Amino acid sequence: MDRFARLAASVLAAPAAVVAVLAGPAGAEVLECWPPERPPAEPWHAALRRHVVRTGELLMVDDLVRWASDGGAAALSGAEGAFAAAPLYGLRGECLGILAVHDPRPRNWSAHNRQDLEDLAGVCAAELRQRAGTRRADDEHRGGARGEAQAATGAGVAGERRIRIQQERSELLLRAAEMLGDTSGLEQVRATVSDLVSGDLKPAYVGLVLLGDDDKLRRAVDATNGPVPLEEQVPLYALTDRWPTAQAARDNRLVSVPDRQTLVDHYDPHTVVVFDQMGLRSAVCVPLPGTRRPTLGTLVAAWDQPHETDVHERAVLTVIAGYTALAVERALHLDERTSVARQLQQAMLTDLPRTPGLELAALYRPAAHHDMVGGDWYDAYPVLPHRTEADGRTPLAVTVGDITGHNTHAATLMGQARSMLRQADVDCGRSPADALASFERANEQLHTRISGTLVHAHLHPRPHGAWLLRWSNAGHPSPLLAHPDRDTESLTEHGLLLHPGLAPPEGRLVHERLLEPGSVLLLYTDGLVEHRGRDLEQGIDRAAALLARAVADRTPLPQALDLLADTLAGPDHDDDVVLLALRVG
Repeated sequence: MDRFARLAASVLAAPAAVVAVLAGPAGAEVLECWPPERPPAEPWHAALRRHVVRTGELLMVDDLVRWASDGGAAALSGAEGAFAAAPLYGLRGECLGILAVHDPRPRNWSAHNRQDLEDLAGVCAAELRQRAGTRRADDEHRGGARGEAQAATGAGVAGERRIRIQQERSELLLRAAEMLGDTSGLEQVRATVSDLVSGDLKPAYVGLVLLGDDDKLRRAVDATNGPVPLEEQVPLYALTDRWPTAQAARDNRLVSVPDRQTLVDHYDPHTVVVFDQMGLRSAVCVPLPGTRRPTLGTLVAAWDQPHETDVHERAVLTVIAGYTALAVERALHLDERTSVARQLQQAMLTDLPRTPGLELAALYRPAAHHDMVGGDWYDAYPVLPHRTEADGRTPLAVTVGDITGHNTHAATLMGQARSMLRQADVDCGRSPADALASFERANEQLHTRISGTLVHAHLHPRPHGAWLLRWSNAGHPSPLLAHPDRDTESLTEHGLLLHPGLAPPEGRLVHERLLEPGSVLLLYTDGLVEHRGRDLEQGIDRAAALLARAVADRTPLPQALDLLADTLAGPDHDDDVVLLALRVG
């Protein structure tokens, strides 16, 4: 029972919950609590539990102090905060106990909270009923004469089987609440629903159809197993179409398809074709209830044989559909936020300038986890444009940086850092260290609280096609410089990372290298070389070897960056990967 208490506390976002089971003729309580070490010992808590048992009605109090003063209940001395409790009913309507949550602060319980508590109480009560049934079956199995025992054995076996099935379904609902409560993206929701329903109700196909703002239904594809004929041939259709999933979403009710003839008689002929291709014979379509609109779509379970769903299976699917709808709404909200952050991040990535004498290429790959939005960026722009050489070459500023964090806030700070550093170059761009110092002063005085690492560099034209690289490194991974006729060099000179209050009092240092024709400079973020189980220096050494090979083979820069990212970061990298490379012509 403590699992139900923990789940109630989690779902209703309350710090404490309890399942109080009535035991014995006197109605003594057996308490299972969450957290386990904090059982509710207050007299007012016991008084409220007795009140729910006596009335047999769900109780939700937003403010215990105000409720008690209004005559809501006696014996509430010392009670404060919010309280919600639901009775747990037996088969004959008797009260088996209560499920209650308590928040020490007043709060407004929503209709959504009420529905969650009722659902959890229903599953918890089913578990208690099944335990009682198991005990009765055991008693029947052990009692009676031998002649009666044979008949009792058959009945006992059937009863045990029925109770076992009910218990499995109860455990399924508990797992559904726990697993779907931990999902964050639509792909994860889709895969979790498929695993839950397929493992217990044994359908041949589990599908999820989502309703868009355009009144179109879109089939969500299980990314792990790939699409099936139903999802490939009819990925998008109208809410008004003659499909059972559309009817369930349109009418907001469960729709049963017990056999193939039902499809032939009542639905679009294409439904029959696709069902036959997949070898399906029956299905149940359950609407996904929304909080902002009547329905979010449909959950469908289909079997490869005639299957008449009983009332318990329908109840199970309906509850799972409710949990799925909550997970879908949360996933859509997170996906929308992540999408906006991704667009912001992409908008900050510069179109590389055309620079005579230099070939530039850049690569940005977001983290494989789509809910991870980082603060990695690259930038390149002309600096001191009035100092143009006779051959058309102009000084260039380049930056690669990584702002601390993996969320929308980090992406926003990255945009601020990029703009502030550009402005610093315009105002006092005598050297990259001057620009970086100006940026740090603004960061401190404006309280933008930007932290992270970066490499900021200026490139100045020099005779015979060479360029002078001048850079300042604030705690960032060392740039790599591949020479055409000697070993690749790691530019290890660096200073403190960026953090408010940590700017070096003596100022940032500037380091210099002469880039000869054919040289390639690579700037990158740690997502390229830093991975679990691998030393950072090993990653940098591998990057240097790959870069040297690309320079020796005269590989075009875009292909060289793809090779580096594919080989070192791979497809499942946990962090954003940013690369900026330039080759001296």
